[in-house]
Amino acid sequence: MKPSNIPVFDGHNDALTRLWLSDHADPVHAFIHERLEGHLDLKRCQQAGFVGGMFAIFLPPFSYVQQHHPNKLFDQNASDFTQRQIEQICLEQLDIAHQLAKGSTDIQICTSVQDIQSCVDMQKLGIMLHMEGAEALQKKTDLLDVFYDRGLRSIGPLWNRPSRFGHGLNAKFPHSPDTGAGLTQDGKNFVNRCADKKMVIDVSHMNERAFWDTVDLLQQPIVATHSNAHALCAQARNLTDRQLKEIRNSQGMVGVNFDVAFLRPDGQRNAETSIDVILDHLEYLMDHLGEEHVGFGSDFDGALIGAELEDVTGLRELINRMQQRHYSSELIEKLCFTNWINVLYRILGE
Repeated sequence: MKPSNIPVFDGHNDALTRLWLSDHADPVHAFIHERLEGHLDLKRCQQAGFVGGMFAIFLPPFSYVQQHHPNKLFDQNASDFTQRQIEQICLEQLDIAHQLAKGSTDIQICTSVQDIQSCVDMQKLGIMLHMEGAEALQKKTDLLDVFYDRGLRSIGPLWNRPSRFGHGLNAKFPHSPDTGAGLTQDGKNFVNRCADKKMVIDVSHMNERAFWDTVDLLQQPIVATHSNAHALCAQARNLTDRQLKEIRNSQGMVGVNFDVAFLRPDGQRNAETSIDVILDHLEYLMDHLGEEHVGFGSDFDGALIGAELEDVTGLRELINRMQQRHYSSELIEKLCFTNWINVLYRILGE
């Protein structure tokens, strides 16, 4: 397959959250038919050969919503979301995903590898649903069944905030991933429940202790949907060599995060960041994981993307840079698509 024709499956984006936050009169219609602000919409995905990925359901920080989207607040005088509101926000994002699939024959919710392959064959955009931080499920764990029945197949039990499930991960640059306590007993029980459903368990927002707690629990590949190499960028969320070794041993996967703050050696949020830094992380990860366990985890619509890449259409330039570094067509296809498909098959079993 020529590199220009290689499909891209991506480990993480925040398009559903962006659509939930949008002030557009009909953000679902706009995603399907217009060019939206942000990194993703249907037309640009089709232009870029972006055939699908993990679309995250995510609870934005209350302070961010208060400052940038106050119209989304349920109570202008509140200091945080209530648990009921957290559940409602995540259910509304789940609804947005299904509205996208209902609104266009070119979009499909995928719950299996077979679904993703079918989307590629039929030139559809495949949405595999992910939950980034499981705070919506911390009081009503039976809600997991509701989300699963509507397509959820991947979950990150923790985000940066503490929850019933664990400590969270939040530290200033530079910092090791060792930022505090790991999974609580409720967190361990929750991970086991998700694993019993053959779901992807995402460690990208776990601190080091939670990571190793998860390793001890799981009998399936360890996946970091959007993380980079700590040796190249000392953000607490990036992965140490020891963690990478464990991911390799589990036949797992790391998706490289395109957010410049997790790529640059200085950890700065500077849009004047070369695409080549992405390749530096790809190559470091391949050295430590092998070519079969690395892919993309862009964090589109939830990250500061370098000006050279800009949005999803920049994936073609990223592939051009791979060619300039003499990556073979076979390797490019692995990084763009096949590696994600293989690890999903190892976990989902179909």
